Amino acid sequence: MSRARAQVTTRSSRSPAARSAKPARRRPPAKTSELPRIPLPEGLVRKIRNWTLALFVVAALIGGVIAMGIPQMVGLAAAHGLGDMGFVVRNIQLTGLKQVDRDTVYRIVSEAHGQDMPLVDLQQVRQQLLQLGWIADARVSRRLPDTLAIDLVERVPAAVLQRNQQLSLIDAEGNILAPVEPHTMPVQLPLVIGEGVEGHINALHELIASQAPLKQLIDGATWVGNRRWDLRFQSGETLSLPEGDAAARQALATFVKKDQEARLLGQGYVRIDMRDPKQMVIRTSRDPGTKITDPVPPAATQA
Repeated sequence: MSRARAQVTTRSSRSPAARSAKPARRRPPAKTSELPRIPLPEGLVRKIRNWTLALFVVAALIGGVIAMGIPQMVGLAAAHGLGDMGFVVRNIQLTGLKQVDRDTVYRIVSEAHGQDMPLVDLQQVRQQLLQLGWIADARVSRRLPDTLAIDLVERVPAAVLQRNQQLSLIDAEGNILAPVEPHTMPVQLPLVIGEGVEGHINALHELIASQAPLKQLIDGATWVGNRRWDLRFQSGETLSLPEGDAAARQALATFVKKDQEARLLGQGYVRIDMRDPKQMVIRTSRDPGTKITDPVPPAATQA
């Protein structure tokens, strides 16, 4: 009995869990992405170090040469050498010169006369020419061996501006071209006055061009309050137009139609007011038997 119990007791001490237990496995170390190191020959490392040092030395030498002005000296010497070979400005060819003062242009470009051709600063000559009011563009070029070619593009006068009791020619973009005397004022150009009128010359031309028959009859225009036009006719009348380009063109077209029907111009009227599109107001002279004088533009106030 004791043996059997001992055997039973011995067998029961070995549990199934103990029989199935296995030793834990170790995980392999994670793989890294390190690149393999390639050993460089000692001679190659020494060459790379020497070349790097040489590049720094060359850069320092170039900086010193530039600081001392040696390239400029070499360039001047080369330019003088070309000059000795005949590349010297001896002729100046001007084209496109019509209205701008010829002496002023020659005074600017004559500074290049006698210079070695490579030493002529073309951009500087061009900028000096562009300072003249008449000149819209200038092209300056070398024509070897000895000619400096200058082609000018002049502005086109579109009106005569009156300001501070002075008259000046002005183009459609509002650029002041040159002063003009009353006795030499071009009769085909309108006299314009008013604060800020320079920025509306092109609009005035478009307004007049919309009614071509009136172009030869208009003597001038006043830009009123920086918003609308008063047109002055050679026969003495002043036509007041409404604000806005479209409204002004419509009013002017209506005026032309009325003038063709009832002959408004040359009848002694002083002012024809069309600022109100619904009506036309006409003011007559107090003395119809006398000649109606041209209206005197108001003197501009000093800023």
